[in-house]
Amino acid sequence: MQVAVVGGGIVGVATAYFLGQAGHEVVVIERHTNVAESASFGSSGVLSAVDALPWATSGMSRRLLASLLQEHAGVRFDIRATWQFLRWTRRGRHHDEALRIMQNRSHSLRLGNYGQEVLQALAQELPIDFERSRGYLQLFRTEREQTRNLALQQFLTESELPHEVLTAPQARLVEPALNPAAALTGALHLPQDGAGNCPLFCKHLRNAAQALGVTFHFGSVLDGIETLPGRAAGLMLRIGANRFPVDAVVLAAGAGSAALLRPLGIDLPLYPVRTYAATAAIRNFDDAPLGALADPLYQVAIARLGLRMRVAGIADFSQRPERMRNAAIGTLIKVASDWFPNAAHYNTATFWSGIRPTLPDALPVIGPTPIPGLFLNLGQAGTGWAMALGSARVVADQVSGRSADIDTEGFTMARYA
Repeated sequence: MQVAVVGGGIVGVATAYFLGQAGHEVVVIERHTNVAESASFGSSGVLSAVDALPWATSGMSRRLLASLLQEHAGVRFDIRATWQFLRWTRRGRHHDEALRIMQNRSHSLRLGNYGQEVLQALAQELPIDFERSRGYLQLFRTEREQTRNLALQQFLTESELPHEVLTAPQARLVEPALNPAAALTGALHLPQDGAGNCPLFCKHLRNAAQALGVTFHFGSVLDGIETLPGRAAGLMLRIGANRFPVDAVVLAAGAGSAALLRPLGIDLPLYPVRTYAATAAIRNFDDAPLGALADPLYQVAIARLGLRMRVAGIADFSQRPERMRNAAIGTLIKVASDWFPNAAHYNTATFWSGIRPTLPDALPVIGPTPIPGLFLNLGQAGTGWAMALGSARVVADQVSGRSADIDTEGFTMARYA
């Protein structure tokens, strides 16, 4: 078939690769001049899917309101966005919040584990070096934080996912460069997770996709997707004054997806959450992390990517027009300096800010829509890098008329019908 993939981030490029591998004639439409120029560019690098928790909970609402009074906060809020935020979370409310959190973890782990399997197979198939590191630590500054994490630890045990609950001295053995003066009560260690350079991997995968015959059209803005009257299948893409018929479309356009879906009668509650990243050159390798870490208190992840450190996170719901919020950048540098004060040139770090369209349950929507030939692969949000390869393989199989390797419950449009 002739298939168009809209979006050149890691999700779109991976989808195009697997579609090309299946023998389809594939074109990727990307508004930037290269792949991984938007949300994928600012990826934290972390390859772990255990952190995808729903935003539509009463606890999260309280946390957002409390952030108004904090200098450093992992979630940012603006009182002007209150009504839109409350309306958004209402679409994702569940009568049993504890059940919703458990379901989220189960769904996220299923897709994340599958994504890791696909990534492993792809890494063996293709000679891709993407600065991968092994091991993922969640660091707890206080006993209260550690107590909050007990439910996740129990879930990991029940799921038989390898993990270790570490004391502070044990955590420092795993990551010897951790600041000895930093407050640390314990950590959760996931040895099979880790980190990798997402944009670098994406560019390698673009080359592999082109070798399969996939065509990339950069600098192309898709203005609309139209159905073909009188035809049971096939869609028309509108780019400026031109129209192009295709057999199928996979929408993986990130921030631009909602506007393309609305004229087709598809209303997904995609909230434009702004996130931030800092990249700094390592100056003392003995003082730099070996793998990936997360500071749940501040919603910040730290990853070693070759000769650099990536510090990323913060969920900004304020929808302010400016691209950078100085307070959020300050939080990134504070967290990095707290744990690894002498590791990198933080004063010359480069900063990035971008939008991740996020659904209230923090899980992606993947699979077919009511429009014949239109498939979705979007909403991966903060766990996009961990889920990208898995969701891409699932959608490519669905477009090809094959059954997916995993159950797609929890990821279909049905939950927002």
